[in-house]
Amino acid sequence: MWVLTNRKPEHRRGKVQLIDATKWFEPLRKNLGKKNCKLSDSDIIRICETFLAFEETEESKIFPNGAFGYRKVTVERPLRLRGVETGKVSAKELKALKETAERDEGAPPVTRKIHKSVAPDPLRGLFETTIDGKPVVVEYEPDTDLRDTEQVPLLEDGGVDAFLEREVLPYAPDAWYDPAGVKLGYEISFAREFYKPQPLRSLEEIRADILALEQETEGLIGEIVGGVKV
Repeated sequence: MWVLTNRKPEHRRGKVQLIDATKWFEPLRKNLGKKNCKLSDSDIIRICETFLAFEETEESKIFPNGAFGYRKVTVERPLRLRGVETGKVSAKELKALKETAERDEGAPPVTRKIHKSVAPDPLRGLFETTIDGKPVVVEYEPDTDLRDTEQVPLLEDGGVDAFLEREVLPYAPDAWYDPAGVKLGYEISFAREFYKPQPLRSLEEIRADILALEQETEGLIGEIVGGVKV
């Protein structure tokens, strides 16, 4: 059940309240199709009181709006083709190379654009390199087979840059993203926010189960062997 309004009172503005009412119900005396329970009057009152109280409890959690937001970022990696040296490749040549040349992780990246008066910014796809003995800034042709996406929380300290530097660049130092292609989304997962891990079984309980299983197995083997005539 969603309670939505654009006229929130001051203490609720910029916040979202989640209420876990999955345990507040009473069983039906007779199932109605797949329906086997209902909200009693007391359950409804409890939900309303929890909503109006707007307090943190085991069943009620309060978050800032941004806690559920994320930026969907497309992460690119450069195309590397065997036999292609550093330098700009025309669109026609690139199309032919993609159809004939094999991908090679050890080959230099394929350059699609050269800049003369742009500052390098590797995280945004502007790489500093040397072509014909001159330092230049280039854009590489992305490899669609290596393209990936990351969901960066809106509340991530340092934003997209910090996230990629920590989670992506240590494993793919040639990766980059296009800020213009970043998309904003929201996702609310009640299961994640109200998940309660089950306590682990004690070593004594596990040991007892193993011993019982061993005894049961030995008994089965005895029955099988005992029934075999030699």
